[in-house]
Amino acid sequence: MYRLIAADLDETLLDSGHHVPERVRAAISAARRLGARFVPATGRPFASVAGTLDELGLLGAPGEYVLSFNGGVITENSRSKPLTSCGLDPQRAEELYAFGARHGFCMHLYTLDHVYVRNYLPEERAYIGGRMNIVETDEKDLGFLAQTGEHVVKLLFMSLDMDLLHSTADHLAGLGLTEGLEVVYSSNRYLEFNAPGVSKGAGLLELARMLGIPPEETMAIGDSSNDIPMIRAAGLGVAVANATDETKAAADYVCRENNDVGGVAEAIERFVLRA
Repeated sequence: MYRLIAADLDETLLDSGHHVPERVRAAISAARRLGARFVPATGRPFASVAGTLDELGLLGAPGEYVLSFNGGVITENSRSKPLTSCGLDPQRAEELYAFGARHGFCMHLYTLDHVYVRNYLPEERAYIGGRMNIVETDEKDLGFLAQTGEHVVKLLFMSLDMDLLHSTADHLAGLGLTEGLEVVYSSNRYLEFNAPGVSKGAGLLELARMLGIPPEETMAIGDSSNDIPMIRAAGLGVAVANATDETKAAADYVCRENNDVGGVAEAIERFVLRA
């Protein structure tokens, strides 16, 4: 039996209205009754998952967990203090932020406590839709963090032009600014920069280790390139129907259903409830 089920949130677990479909909620509840743990795995901060946890009946639940910041941070739902942490090298974060500012990118700068957004575009404001507590900034460098005492957990550039994001990643690699970093794409709009070794796959395996669950008893479900490490690390890797071609190629199983219809439910029904 798959005792640990991890699923990405946006475009995987959540529908286009950013809610968990009823079919998915029912499947997760049934799996939990059988003894499986369900773990949201997101690039977003833990605090931004509260609404989803509430819909799943997991808000504040002891012995239940969230993988946030692309697996770099593991938090038990009943606690505010994370069990693990991660962070970008300050100089590297400064260089990436300065590059993004010079080129006019909408940027998200994540610390453990805040999400700072520079050049907060209207289309990004509409997409986030209140799911995160945003602090808008027009700072051209990261000197302001010295006053708050915060460190950068991750940084991302946003654009609806994926070709631009891919060419930007190539350019940054040529400059040596991303050497050693975990660089991934998500939600068909983000180019993300994570600390070395940080991935949803590493986070999934660390949580499984903490819980005494063998890797072969884990299942991971996703749609984007930042989900591929956990899809490959899990005993069973699943891509929803709306996943990118790259993600589908990495999966053991590709759902017939997309995130709106209930791809996560399809996977759980097929491999956990009918097993």
